Amino acid sequence: MAVSLSKLVTLLPTYADQFDDLRSNLADLVARLGGDQQAVKDALSDINPGTILDIAGWLLGGVTGALSSAFFLLALLLFMGLDAGQYPARLLGAAKQRPQIVTALRSFAHGTRQYLLVSTVFGFIVAVIDTLVLWALGVPLPLLWGLLAFITNYIPNVGFIIGLVPPALLGLLEGGPSLMVTVIVLYSVVNLVIQSIIQPKFVGDAVGLSITLSFLSLVFWAWVIGPLGALLAIPLSLLLKALLIDIDPNTQWINGLISGGSATATPKPEKPKGVLPPEPEPRHPDQPLPADA
Repeated sequence: MAVSLSKLVTLLPTYADQFDDLRSNLADLVARLGGDQQAVKDALSDINPGTILDIAGWLLGGVTGALSSAFFLLALLLFMGLDAGQYPARLLGAAKQRPQIVTALRSFAHGTRQYLLVSTVFGFIVAVIDTLVLWALGVPLPLLWGLLAFITNYIPNVGFIIGLVPPALLGLLEGGPSLMVTVIVLYSVVNLVIQSIIQPKFVGDAVGLSITLSFLSLVFWAWVIGPLGALLAIPLSLLLKALLIDIDPNTQWINGLISGGSATATPKPEKPKGVLPPEPEPRHPDQPLPADA
């Protein structure tokens, strides 16, 4: 990514002539439609390769900022790995008093693993296809945009749009509006087929979040912790769902309202392995036996 970004910085100033031609063509089009040609020229006078570079830098800067947080995540995973050896015993102890909490946590872990696995596999497939498409069309830096498509696949709902903007703008500069439209159409076809039709079938109802709630999760977590929150919006929302809804049998009916698909397709929590059922309370000698004893 660093090498590609350095190439992008040196590449964009070479499109100064293309920018001038695009501004002139757009002004002429407005004039033919009866608009104010001079007003259009004045409005577009501030648009130059540096502006596009700032936009691309803002988009890629957010992704780079999220990746820089990986050091924090690696340190956290190291500490969690050190605690993992004692965690099964702790779950067994907690299950004697609160078996529903253990079940909810295991359901969260199972759903998160499945979501990340499917997102990684299909993100890699999308990235390879996008890279080959851009390379065939002659769009500069196809590997960089393929990497961006892979990373933004973890961002629900709007990740595809974020990954589309930079190559579409470069396509406009490299081959004009026709190439930009071609990039947008091919990107949209790949996204529609893989991410909107095939990928949800593999994810199924394991995530248990509707499209609306997934989008609100993206907005909320991106506001709370920045770009990293956009990448981890679904796992973080699943954790809150496990702690606030799945742990209480009286609130599990909410799953039918917030899950994707039909209300009857709400996933059942994964049964904890090796967790003992809670011990029955001791019975007083004078207490009569239950009717089903």
